[in-house]
Amino acid sequence: MKFLLKFNIRILFVLFSIATLPAQNINTVEKKILKSIEQNNIEAIQFLKDVVNINSGTMNHQGVKKVGDVFGKAFEDIGFQSNWYEMSDVNRSGHLFAETSGDRGKRVLLIGHLDTVFEENSEFQEFKMINDSIAHAPGGNDMKGGNVIILFALRALAENNLLDNVQIIAAFTGDEEATGKPLTKSRYHLIEAGKRSDVALGFENSTGFDNATIARRGSSDWRVDVTGVRAHSSEIFSDDIGAGAIFEMSRILNNFYTEVKGEDFLTFNPGILLGGTLVDYNQQQSEGNVFGKSNVVSQSAVVYGGLRFISEDQKERAREKMRAIVRNSLPQTTAKVTFIDSYPAMGPTEGNLDLLDKFSQVSNDLGYPDVVAYDPLKRGAADVSFVAQYVDCMDGLGAMGNAAHTPEETVNLNTIEDLTKRAAILIYRLINE
Repeated sequence: MKFLLKFNIRILFVLFSIATLPAQNINTVEKKILKSIEQNNIEAIQFLKDVVNINSGTMNHQGVKKVGDVFGKAFEDIGFQSNWYEMSDVNRSGHLFAETSGDRGKRVLLIGHLDTVFEENSEFQEFKMINDSIAHAPGGNDMKGGNVIILFALRALAENNLLDNVQIIAAFTGDEEATGKPLTKSRYHLIEAGKRSDVALGFENSTGFDNATIARRGSSDWRVDVTGVRAHSSEIFSDDIGAGAIFEMSRILNNFYTEVKGEDFLTFNPGILLGGTLVDYNQQQSEGNVFGKSNVVSQSAVVYGGLRFISEDQKERAREKMRAIVRNSLPQTTAKVTFIDSYPAMGPTEGNLDLLDKFSQVSNDLGYPDVVAYDPLKRGAADVSFVAQYVDCMDGLGAMGNAAHTPEETVNLNTIEDLTKRAAILIYRLINE
């Protein structure tokens, strides 16, 4: 609770301006890094355009691999060894890992993802400028822009011969938007990379120059299946027929709302609900069909939803409350609840707070405001959470834009250079600690 209290206090600070302040405390080497980024910025924007125009929806396995190949070559060009890990066993494309090796300074893990939510059949496929600084771009904000920031931050370090004898791993998963199952396979390489690192920086889309993410809620799915006795509606509530499946499901959901809701950072949402005489629910496709009549007691009901939590303890408390509610069935009905793990929680640890302070100092030194912790209630789950138990973590260092996951997604190109500068200086200082 000490970490959460400290965290809650820190997110109360809101900055109303990101006006550039005079840069200070930038040494000669760091000035060279900044100059390289400035010189490469036009190329970085073109690189972003090129990879955005390659469709890499999660289930477009060839497209994800093609984007991985483009990034893999670019990393090899700056002295990294790249590896592609095939994920056909979990019905996904694969992951790109590029790394250098050494034992100087902190070992840094940089996390991105190659896939987007826009599959091959999406109408949103092309990078298009709206004005001189904003572009509509499928996945440009979430998160190909962040991938480009990683690449060009490291390129600036490489061009100035600053990566000798250091360990940096750039890990780009190919299924962040829809993780392959089981997670023990689809996140094996990322977790192993975390175990041999000291710090992990995630480059999911940025929420602003004055925010970074040091806590992310975990994500779990849940499903409730209810069975009742099918009969003529005139017999409902009788000893033999009971309440029916829909009344039982209504009881369960209402009690979830009144008895499970209430803890800070805990939310749960029933995303789809079907009930009637006959129910056919396709969980994989998130769709279903139902048949029922007003004069027939419902025989089946199913609900599928999501659960968000700030710690594993909070997750288990919520699950146990849900199990207890489900067990207390109405007459002549049976119900069961199942849980499907997805993303673990990333708590606001002291190490994460310290990393935020270092990043805020970099921001100040470059003439930008303090960076404060972003409210985890406003962020979804992300790959950085898989390594949070092993390393100090911070996320939200990627591109800026709006409307991610929608056909209106934009990326702000004018911010790419400055965001890359901050990332590069932070990485440089970490590998020299």
